[in-house]
Amino acid sequence: MLHLAETLNFSGRKVVAAGASVPFPALRGSSLPDILCAYEEEVPWKLLSSCREQKVSCCFAQSVVLRGICKESHLSCQGKQPRSPLHTWESTEQILQQYLHTVFPGAFSTSHVLQQSCHTLPPYPQFFSPLLTREGFLLDKPPRYPSAAVESIPVLAALQSSPVLHTLLHSLDKDLQRLNTRRLPSFFSAGVEHDDFQETLEGLRTLSQCYKTGFEADESEDEEDSD
Repeated sequence: MLHLAETLNFSGRKVVAAGASVPFPALRGSSLPDILCAYEEEVPWKLLSSCREQKVSCCFAQSVVLRGICKESHLSCQGKQPRSPLHTWESTEQILQQYLHTVFPGAFSTSHVLQQSCHTLPPYPQFFSPLLTREGFLLDKPPRYPSAAVESIPVLAALQSSPVLHTLLHSLDKDLQRLNTRRLPSFFSAGVEHDDFQETLEGLRTLSQCYKTGFEADESEDEEDSD
């Protein structure tokens, strides 16, 4: 994980944000282009890191892995007009890569597709919707009879070097600045020097600026005004 984060970062950046879709919302029998085309204004995953969801799609670099969507889920329709540019690609890898380039233009994006889904056999908790099949695909309507336990699910996971990290690091820096460490002598009992602590804060402040964009600058100003 550390080496992957280093690969996705440059220009002084060091950390990445994690996102995932568990399970990946794939309707049974639908193709990957159909699924991705349903997400025109948002990505099909949620942030796992403690960052606010960004209002625009933007990142510097990312690595995305999709599991459990086999190549046979997309069949090219010869002689018919493609419904979207994504429908012109034949392999799952090409479809996912093209989607990332479309949603995040200019970003360095790598994608990997694994046919094997994630197993959810006991002791994995069965907190899934009754609309999920045993293989983790969505049904278009509730089943007539209680469905069997979900044994596997398709999953999408993403690591992003993204401007949302500016807000996270900026907020952490502000919280730490509010601490009056001189009133907490035990804070430095482990051997941390006050000057080293201040130097670390300065490094955190510098790191947050590495993720700053014009949009994120406006976000930070709005937060400071609300404070």
